[in-house]
Amino acid sequence: MEKPWSRWQDWAVVVMGVVVLLSPMWVETSERSMWTMVLLGALLGISALWSLAQPGSVASEYVHIGLGALLFLAPWVMGYSADMMGAAWTSWIVGVLAILAGAAALPAANTAHGFAGSH
Repeated sequence: MEKPWSRWQDWAVVVMGVVVLLSPMWVETSERSMWTMVLLGALLGISALWSLAQPGSVASEYVHIGLGALLFLAPWVMGYSADMMGAAWTSWIVGVLAILAGAAALPAANTAHGFAGSH
């Protein structure tokens, strides 16, 4: 059985969430894009902590994937894809990486979930 606080993918997502959360400090943002990045970064970090604490939670990995997709789409939906390229590229890159990390952690989460359910 997998130990809590040990999955590298979830630690990577914690770092990604912190990067997105703090990125308005070093990339140009509008108020709208700043709050989008702060909110999605915080949610990404919180979901990764949830996944680290409960390695058998398959739902948390799907949350990473969903938040990664929202982060990837945010520059177009929230209107910062054309004029704030630093913020847009941060969203696109971290969004894709969050999707990949969530997908990579799914097999381990499914295995841990199976062990948790067999008690």
